[in-house]
Amino acid sequence: MTYKKTLKYLFDSLPMFQRIGHTAYKADLNTTLLLDEYFKSPHKAFKSIHIAGTNGKGSTSHLLASIFQESGYKTGLYTSPHLVDFRERIRVNGKMISQKYVIDFVKNHKHYFETLKPSFFELTVALAFEYFKYKNIDIAIIETGMGGRLDSTNIVSPELSIITNIGLDHTAFLGNTLSDIAKEKAGIIKANIPVVVGKTQTETSSVFKAIAMEKKSDLTFADKIYKSEYSTLSLDNLQIFHIYKNKKQHYNNLKCPLLGSYQNENICTALVSVEQLIKQGFNISEENIYTGVKNVILNTGLQGRWQIINQLPLTICDTGHNEDGIKYITEQIKNTAYKKLHFIFGVVKDKNIAKILLLLPKDAIYYFTKASIPRALNENELYQKAIESKLCGKAFSSVEIAYKEAQINAEPNDLIFVGGSTFIVADFLNYINSKI
Repeated sequence: MTYKKTLKYLFDSLPMFQRIGHTAYKADLNTTLLLDEYFKSPHKAFKSIHIAGTNGKGSTSHLLASIFQESGYKTGLYTSPHLVDFRERIRVNGKMISQKYVIDFVKNHKHYFETLKPSFFELTVALAFEYFKYKNIDIAIIETGMGGRLDSTNIVSPELSIITNIGLDHTAFLGNTLSDIAKEKAGIIKANIPVVVGKTQTETSSVFKAIAMEKKSDLTFADKIYKSEYSTLSLDNLQIFHIYKNKKQHYNNLKCPLLGSYQNENICTALVSVEQLIKQGFNISEENIYTGVKNVILNTGLQGRWQIINQLPLTICDTGHNEDGIKYITEQIKNTAYKKLHFIFGVVKDKNIAKILLLLPKDAIYYFTKASIPRALNENELYQKAIESKLCGKAFSSVEIAYKEAQINAEPNDLIFVGGSTFIVADFLNYINSKI
């Protein structure tokens, strides 16, 4: 099998939630445990850090991986979904898993997969854990998929559990209230293993406290330790964080190439997590922290977080895709200088579209479109819903066509923003990369 044919097998033969939605979701760990038994529990061969949350878990995972790499640890990183290449999901010291390993993994175990019929995510987790064992890593940073308690990654026994924040997303599977969703995310908390929660929220704090107490796990709320209430921009276009502890500056001029204002929250979660891990015996210096944060994109290949693609006109994409994520994006757009806003926008079918549309700027020109996955909401249906919310624009059948139209219409001092869905950004970056 070629790499292309192997990917086609993975995408076409196995149910994939990101592409088709609820029919790919499994509400148990039975298949994951059978896969783990088949591969002889590879996750037991390395240490791990397990990260859940509604927003920010990807950025936090990449920040931690970069800091560990700068500290000399051979670091695995498992995240999802990917944007351009499937292999983005599985990295060791920032380098993507090889095409050959993916091909051989599928070829050598295809007979078992066809008997067991795992989901795409279940198989991908097994691939990651087997690869990390093969590469003899020191530690893996493992991001959950959608939930926590029933997530395929939740067979690990980590050094630290991290829950970034809780928002209303995937409510059909995780619950309709923040406290219900918190219970699902808190399923990653293990007995006697410390847990860091990024954000103190009225509806969820008691949930985390109760479960941590039950599990006898030390619980820390990151925003009770560190504050990053503002950041500045350096001349070389890096975000500079000023981190305070007990009203005294603790980290000064902490530079980061991730430019989203929401990173103020993620950076505090990452820093508190690192300090907890240092207490547990990991050898991480302050210099490692500064260089790890500054080199996060270089070290881990993170894309799609307030990513600037072009300057004239200013063109930015961001993967924020639920109510909380869109709130952060619209707030940052307000604080960005531009003459006119051109907004390329698409969503998937299972989001609370009406609430998201109400959050969007009314003065933008919209290019309503759809991502190239079955789960994407049709651009004409989205257009009709947007008109009801008094948003002005036109419908386009693909991200590429929408972007080309925005380029024609935009003047040099305008802003083109691409977002609404991870998969809209994925299609956009695939197009941009094809032109390089």
